[in-house]
Amino acid sequence: MPVLFERALVSGAGGFVGSALVAHLEVSQSRLRLGAPDWMEQLESTDFSGATVFHLAARVHADDDDDPAFLRDNVHKTLEFARAARRGGARRFVFLSSVKVNGEESPGRPFVRSDPPQPQDAYARSKQQAEAALATVDGLDWVVVRSPLVYGANVKGNLLSLLRLADSPWPLPFGALDNRRSFVHVDDLARLLIDAASSDAAVGRTYLAAHHDSISTRALVSTMRGAMSRPARLISVPAGVLEGAAALAGQEQRMQRLTRSLQVDPGDAESELGWTAQIGFGNALEDMVRAYRQAAR
Repeated sequence: MPVLFERALVSGAGGFVGSALVAHLEVSQSRLRLGAPDWMEQLESTDFSGATVFHLAARVHADDDDDPAFLRDNVHKTLEFARAARRGGARRFVFLSSVKVNGEESPGRPFVRSDPPQPQDAYARSKQQAEAALATVDGLDWVVVRSPLVYGANVKGNLLSLLRLADSPWPLPFGALDNRRSFVHVDDLARLLIDAASSDAAVGRTYLAAHHDSISTRALVSTMRGAMSRPARLISVPAGVLEGAAALAGQEQRMQRLTRSLQVDPGDAESELGWTAQIGFGNALEDMVRAYRQAAR
């Protein structure tokens, strides 16, 4: 049965997912800025008693894949945050992780919770280590939610880059790509985080978020261009050729995110929490394009 909670503490509340989560929360809330120089002082002065904690803040990019900033911001800060929450008497600690912990490419089927972690870069490794660190904090009721690429109005990161690419008049070499990628809408992800915070069944478990419908890069770019009233203009270039050309430019991993499949099975969240992703990519695309064009203006 869902458990109602009365107070929430949120890190990363100003981010893409954090803004959606805060909009969905119907309880009093406080925000923690773990990117600020006084983050330890914030933890020491925060009243955690009975609070539900949502830890969304993370370092996503760095100049160096082995940058120790990932360990500092994604592992060390998560552990100190969790310890402070436990000492202060928090009721639940919900940690937003990434499906990149599972790997960069699904093994011919969607990833499931029981698949062994196979992180491929410093960001994913730091998220896996942060997950493991939570399990070492005795007495802490924690839940992990791993997310694939998140879409919605005012989207950031790789999807924003793809929107910009789709908005160009040039032919794009994605016509042969029949891969499958999982996504989740930011509002659906916010609901899953709240469900994970509310259910007794969620304690100590990891949930993978995704909409059941996955999409190929070819269909994704074509749909984006259609929403922008642009012709698809997709040229069929084999995935191997694209990856080889990208490798010469030092961009092989970035290209593989377009050419390869990464699918996620959300069945555990559905069966244990009663959560389902409701907003498909097609339904959200017009909002994404509208927000993208308003920002561009």
